[in-house]
Amino acid sequence: MCKRNYIIYYNRVYEINSLYSVEKDTLKALRKSRKLFRRYEPKNQERVDEFEKFITLSDKQHKNFGGKKSLYKLIPLVAPYWKYWKQETDLFKLYRKYGIDSLEVEQKVSDWKKSLNRQLVDSFSIAFIRDQQNRQHDSLRSKRKGDDEKNTELLMWTFKDYGYPSMQKIGLYGNKEVFMPMGLLLNHMAESKQYDYFKIKLLDYIKSGELPPIDYMEMVDKHNWLFNKETKYGLFSHHYTVLDTAKINLNRKLIGFHGLKNRGKMMREDKKKER
Repeated sequence: MCKRNYIIYYNRVYEINSLYSVEKDTLKALRKSRKLFRRYEPKNQERVDEFEKFITLSDKQHKNFGGKKSLYKLIPLVAPYWKYWKQETDLFKLYRKYGIDSLEVEQKVSDWKKSLNRQLVDSFSIAFIRDQQNRQHDSLRSKRKGDDEKNTELLMWTFKDYGYPSMQKIGLYGNKEVFMPMGLLLNHMAESKQYDYFKIKLLDYIKSGELPPIDYMEMVDKHNWLFNKETKYGLFSHHYTVLDTAKINLNRKLIGFHGLKNRGKMMREDKKKER
């Protein structure tokens, strides 16, 4: 596939989601999803799970979703969350239905783990340990600042030599199972001297589909909050007395994220699932 702008993809996904949840038109949503996934390599965003939803609902409606080819394509998209996903999903039944047993799925996940960039996994495992170890005490603020500068340098070096360190390059769990959500590291770039560089550079990775828009939004709005600027994406909204919701919703759409109203609805649905 040729290089495409994933901001368009993300906005299409949210339009399709409204067909599922608001219009209750599953067949129309599946048709539009099928067309979208022909143009774009699918993502399977956290809380949205658009490709997984497309596969499972297509099967229920006896519609073509690409069979084994799509099921294989889903595996690396859920592999970063594997130890949790495999406990909660019913997809193993669907895999078996199409002739793919659980041992083969586990092997595909193992192959995916082996394909990760070991140099980056090693480097970011150290970075995340470094990032967390001095954040518990205010007395270590100067040490924390030095650690953030080291992580800033690591990120800039990685962008230059490898591109964005997405989950498809480094996974979500590093050496000794250290948790490595890149959004957390980017959040701490809100105070970096290189913030303006990150604010511009990271937009390229949203467009390439490697960086989830929410991680970018959190970095930008944390910076705005810290430096008494107007919120751009409506995060940390409890710190602001007035919100220009129309402007915020437009800013969100421009990077491929849904509006304030839809975000609230998704969070409420997540809480229901947790009960």
